[in-house]
Amino acid sequence: MPVKKQLSQGLNDLDLKRWKEYGDIITDSLWLFPERDDSGRHCPEYWGNFIPQIVNQAIRRFTKKGDTVLDGFLGLGTTLIECLRLGRNGIGVELVPWVANRANWFVGLEPNDDRVTTWVIEGDSRLAETAGKVQAALRECGTEQAHLLVLHPPYHDIIRFSDMAGDLSGAASEGDFIRFSDMAGDLSGAASEGDFYQMFEQVVDNYTPLLASGRYLVLVIGDKYAGGEWLPIGFRCMERVYKYGYTLKSICIKDIQENRGKRGKRHLWRYRALKGGYYIFKHEYIMFFQKTE
Repeated sequence: MPVKKQLSQGLNDLDLKRWKEYGDIITDSLWLFPERDDSGRHCPEYWGNFIPQIVNQAIRRFTKKGDTVLDGFLGLGTTLIECLRLGRNGIGVELVPWVANRANWFVGLEPNDDRVTTWVIEGDSRLAETAGKVQAALRECGTEQAHLLVLHPPYHDIIRFSDMAGDLSGAASEGDFIRFSDMAGDLSGAASEGDFYQMFEQVVDNYTPLLASGRYLVLVIGDKYAGGEWLPIGFRCMERVYKYGYTLKSICIKDIQENRGKRGKRHLWRYRALKGGYYIFKHEYIMFFQKTE
């Protein structure tokens, strides 16, 4: 049977009388991770994956065992794997069929000692139809609303997922060989920056009713350069979240040591930065919002 738990007074299981014992829980706004946690079924093969340590910190700070976490951009299942490790129910929505299938496979191989419930839902996070599927999954987890909402959308077209063939050997059918750019809900395929924000707002609007009042939305987002100009995508997305009844609690900065696109090319990027008069991205934002109404 799944672990079922209703919203309680506290947001986490931390015993503040023993607060000195939680040395691994981050309370500063600068997050430094020397490397990605690739233990167990965590897999770095998918472009755009965020590191498991981010969602691990969020789950431990803002949920209790038996609570339910919703991830609107699941990818290969990072959030659900952490839910299994930490004894939380998890629901993840993934747009692309072969990615959803592969995520389901990874999640299914992770041990489930707490016998929690996990769901991988294939769908478009902007649509009411997908919200309906999430609502049904929430009820299976013993709740009407999630206790934590995680959103890690594409940073507009900074990674063009339409150019990533991925592991098509994991496709379940011929129809799964759809290029990301052909899928209406792919935010990285938005025709313009304005279209991207409109699509992102649709996701926030769709999932906000499914998050319990007083609980947290975690937005992991970065900026990009275009035409020699820094575009503050993170802050522009932050402004969109405000519209839906949230209070901004914190903005944390995660240090990026070396991503896949720059791996082994540090000197080349330094030369380009000196020549072009810009600075190399070495960070992304982790924004914590609390639902207030």
